[in-house]
Amino acid sequence: MTGRLLVRDLIGPAVTCAPDLPLAEVARLLLTQHLEAVIVLNEDGHAVGMVSQDEVVEGYGRPNRDSLTAEAVMNERIPQVRPDLPLAAAAQIMRDLGVRALFVMPQRGGITYPAAMLSYRQLLRHLAARSDDELNDLGINVVRQPSPRPPTTP
Repeated sequence: MTGRLLVRDLIGPAVTCAPDLPLAEVARLLLTQHLEAVIVLNEDGHAVGMVSQDEVVEGYGRPNRDSLTAEAVMNERIPQVRPDLPLAAAAQIMRDLGVRALFVMPQRGGITYPAAMLSYRQLLRHLAARSDDELNDLGINVVRQPSPRPPTTP
């Protein structure tokens, strides 16, 4: 498969959550949407952190896990990548940083927000694909429907 060589060719939507989302809801979001990580947005829409499967599992081991939120377990370091970077370089960055997701994070109006995500899952799908047709739901030019939002808890 030589038709898809850059990050922009495989990126998918970045999913976000509020800082006060309970840890169990973050886990549900990761599972139901087959995600490696979500970006935590503050009330202004600014990306303030990331919660990956690693942070959820780390939170699982805490005695107060039932009261933990996305903000309590998030990593403030959000691994970023440019959409024009070669996929092989992005894969190496993931290995070097020990992460399974990278985010395209543009800035507009002073707000940094997640525009897209590249994860191990997309790289695995690319490697396993028999044709580019199997990857039609990925890439910068794909028209996507909004993701369903998880129910909020009162």
